[in-house]
Amino acid sequence: MNNLVLQANNGILQITINRESKLNALNRETLTELHEVLASAFQDEGVGGIIITGAGSKAFIAGADISEFAAYSVEEGRDLARKGQDHVFNFIENANKPVIAAINGFALGGGLELAMACHIRIASLTSKMGLPEVSLGLIPGYGGTQRLVQLVGKGRAFEMIMTAEMISAEEAYRTGLVNRLTEPDELIFQAQELLKKIMTRSPFAVSSAIRAINAGLRDGENGYEVEINEFAKCFDSADFKEGVNAFLNKRKALFTGK
Repeated sequence: MNNLVLQANNGILQITINRESKLNALNRETLTELHEVLASAFQDEGVGGIIITGAGSKAFIAGADISEFAAYSVEEGRDLARKGQDHVFNFIENANKPVIAAINGFALGGGLELAMACHIRIASLTSKMGLPEVSLGLIPGYGGTQRLVQLVGKGRAFEMIMTAEMISAEEAYRTGLVNRLTEPDELIFQAQELLKKIMTRSPFAVSSAIRAINAGLRDGENGYEVEINEFAKCFDSADFKEGVNAFLNKRKALFTGK
């Protein structure tokens, strides 16, 4: 990988966007590498959860690499957004394993969109977030107009996107954009601790919960029906049998994800 650093430890895969001189800006090669790594991790039984962060202390991801698409046509722009959403951003959102964004600095444009695609966001107290695309004559193209509304509400999303202004970590936490705040030197530790807790639960049930939660946010899908079906499937899982047996015998469950 030219743009990613991978670290695996105790079932946690940490993916670090490693373009520090470019403030970890997303270019096409980085997005391709992300898709490849994620596709492998989602199928790897040895991976229980994923952390995505940026190299250095200045930036999580300070947007997309504008130099790559400055001269794009309408069709090229459409293809850029569609492939990015399908191969990375929607891919993360619909993962079968928990993905946490550890936001260690500027999360702007495509960087914030990547963080919003993750299931949970933990931010350094020194981080700043924003969607500055309208200052370039663009709008967010990787799901930002949709996910920001889901997280902070329509009014705040309008303000953030139309003003293109950054907000502080405290404001992001207050509005629900991020789940937790932490000191910069505690960021990865806190993300790991949260993933460790999630990974003690049933992987089968966690995956089902991800599908049910996401279904309620999609047009044309009945989230309640998806929940009913996912709930029912759990009864046929080895994890359910193990969880009930452990509960009745007052012992710690040993889940297999099956």
